[in-house]
Amino acid sequence: MWIKACLNGGRPSPAPITPDELADAAEKAAEAGAAAVHVHPRDADGRESLHGDDIGAAVTAIRAACPGLPVGVSTGIWMTGGDPRRRAELVAGWRVRPDFASVNVHEPGFADLVRLLDGSGVGVEAGVWSPADVDALEGLPLLRILVEIIDVPADAAVAAADAILRRVPEALLHGENDACWPLIAHAGALGLPTRIGLEDTLTLTDGTPAADNAALVRRARTVWTDARRKHENTYG
Repeated sequence: MWIKACLNGGRPSPAPITPDELADAAEKAAEAGAAAVHVHPRDADGRESLHGDDIGAAVTAIRAACPGLPVGVSTGIWMTGGDPRRRAELVAGWRVRPDFASVNVHEPGFADLVRLLDGSGVGVEAGVWSPADVDALEGLPLLRILVEIIDVPADAAVAAADAILRRVPEALLHGENDACWPLIAHAGALGLPTRIGLEDTLTLTDGTPAADNAALVRRARTVWTDARRKHENTYG
């Protein structure tokens, strides 16, 4: 299996915030089985940031703690108040570049930012939230596609994911909050890569608070593996 740890997102504590906290969380997540990490670096005031100094500090700290572990960052347009031009300017100014960056397909400036990142040697994960988003992917240089199920209740998560996966069967599948654990299991049944971490959920499968990202990674590996084994036993 292949699992990425999403260490913080826009959440406050207990999610890691500072470069040192992110590095420690990344090291523990990798020890628990994460093959890569995705982070939202912060500025001195704790706000999500695309500024080169903030990106560089987080990426450098994680690489020092976890040599060889791929490090990715968000490019969420909310960090520039919805301004795609300002986002592109900040990304173009990165001196320390992550291994990959996620770009949401539905956000303004998506295709231009994909080309900018690819041209600077940063792999691009395209965040697909709906079947309609798939049309925008054609011809773009992408590292991987993320099928992301956002603001969907648990009992509707699998159907929402399958509606997208019918168009992009090779993708990393994950959900947030109530949709998180059902889609970890669905990814396992389908043999797809997935992600887990405090960005996506604060709780384990039984509803108890997760101690940290590493605890979520360990539990996700079990859920994914159990679902994969069940699928193979059922369908051969």
